Amino acid sequence: MSKLIRKRVEEDQENHERWLVSYADFITLLFAFFVVMYSISSVEIGKYKQLTNSIGTAFSGNGSSGVNQTSTEKGLGAKGITEANSSIVKPLPLSHLYSEKLRRERDSMAKTGVEVSNKLAPMINEGKIQVIQTSRGIRIDIQDNLLFGAGSADLSPTANAIISEIVPLIKDNQRKIQVEGHTDNTPIHNATFFSNWELSAVRASSVVRLLSALGISEQRLSATGLGASQPISENESEAGRAKNRRVSIIITYELPIQEDTSNVITPKALF
Repeated sequence: MSKLIRKRVEEDQENHERWLVSYADFITLLFAFFVVMYSISSVEIGKYKQLTNSIGTAFSGNGSSGVNQTSTEKGLGAKGITEANSSIVKPLPLSHLYSEKLRRERDSMAKTGVEVSNKLAPMINEGKIQVIQTSRGIRIDIQDNLLFGAGSADLSPTANAIISEIVPLIKDNQRKIQVEGHTDNTPIHNATFFSNWELSAVRASSVVRLLSALGISEQRLSATGLGASQPISENESEAGRAKNRRVSIIITYELPIQEDTSNVITPKALF
């Protein structure tokens, strides 16, 4: 009986000491965890150089990394990586890309202006039409006597011929086309038009209707009557008033041009 009691006591003692094994395993694992964390947080210069060289080769296609070695050696951690990557990839600034697009837009518009000027060269040489490149786009000023009768908004056969010459040059793009009617300062009051505002507005609308009939999308067109509010010459002489009585067809830039430009385009060879 005494042997049985002794054996049970020994087994109980062994059971109480087993927690030490689990505790020792836990401490070992915890130690291993901190060792791994420490090794991850430590950056070796040699391995870091190899990494940056590999990245540089991938981007440049040759053996040079394109990375500033001084910043690589001094800048460890997040700051150093940021400086290294900034040396590898240098994207073009948005302002440069926008300026390049503006340049292409301006050149394309200038080409259109020259084409229109060449088409209308005889009437330009007579001083009845003027083609101007402005900050808004290409403006074609056509004297009213080429398009309408005196005090009328009905298009003449000459108007159809002139507009038909212009349409093929401006049809195959999506640029907006603004048509503006202008008069001199001589008052008008008849059964059809109460003032120069109505006359200029209806004339602009008549040109827009013709452009639409010749195949220009209506979504691109707009008409504005400006009366005598924007003269381009003095109104004291008949010659000056004749210049002010006009219709302006403006082919606008697709991108806004900030520069205030106003250049007369004369007929010449395309570049």
